[in-house]
Amino acid sequence: MINESFDCLVCKKSVPKHPTGSARNHCPFCLSSLHVDDVFPGDRASECGGIMKAIWIDLRKNKGVVIKQQCLKCQKINVNIPAPDDDMVSFSRKMQVNE
Repeated sequence: MINESFDCLVCKKSVPKHPTGSARNHCPFCLSSLHVDDVFPGDRASECGGIMKAIWIDLRKNKGVVIKQQCLKCQKINVNIPAPDDDMVSFSRKMQVNE
């Protein structure tokens, strides 16, 4: 598992390492990421490299709140557990406007 900082290719903001030491796999500002993980979070084994766009916030029985993302290149859908510093409020507002 790799926890690293990066510059978001979608919103262009500088993204710090995950605050609790887990693998940072999405931008806390726009909730987007790159399709870099394959089998498990932090493995960085995917060859796709497409943009994973946040498409929905869902409530899962065993995981709680999750961010649902879809790759704009290969269409794969992943779910991510939100990080403590994710801006879920702004994303929720955008979802309400688009409904």
